[in-house]
Amino acid sequence: MSDTKPADSPRQMTPEEAAEFAEQVFNKAREGDAAMLAALLSKGLPANLRNHKGDTLLMLASYHGHVDAVKVLLEHKADPEVRNDNGQSPIAGAAFKGDLAVVKALIEGGAQVEGASFDGRTALMMAAMFNRTEIIDYLISKGADPKAKDANGITALDAAKTMGATDTVAQIEKLLG
Repeated sequence: MSDTKPADSPRQMTPEEAAEFAEQVFNKAREGDAAMLAALLSKGLPANLRNHKGDTLLMLASYHGHVDAVKVLLEHKADPEVRNDNGQSPIAGAAFKGDLAVVKALIEGGAQVEGASFDGRTALMMAAMFNRTEIIDYLISKGADPKAKDANGITALDAAKTMGATDTVAQIEKLLG
């Protein structure tokens, strides 16, 4: 009996080829190539694949504002609660960038409204810091707590004041009435 593989069996990638392929996959998430991601996921690509920074495909698609790619990843069971190595969640990244459509897709896909980073910072706090009024309205409508505090005791209102986010300061002060 021979130790050789049948001629039709796939060739194993070298580690260098695998690393290059993985980088191309992460670029597809950054670019929002929903069709390619769907094809790769349907062929068995892990939905929660992570890069060297701990970013998942969902984190990259969310941060770069690609709602269709986000939806494809969620449909393929990507976990919206996986944090990167810095403790950041996809919803916090989308709130930071100000992308309401992505925030909505993540919530509809199972992301926790109050899901915090390692330091206790929530998506509402990120939205407040960067003057994202529409995202604040949406997160509040989904149950976000404007009185929540991070590990340093900072609330969304405190964060907005620190960053000079005047619209969200006024918005949160009105909410807290």
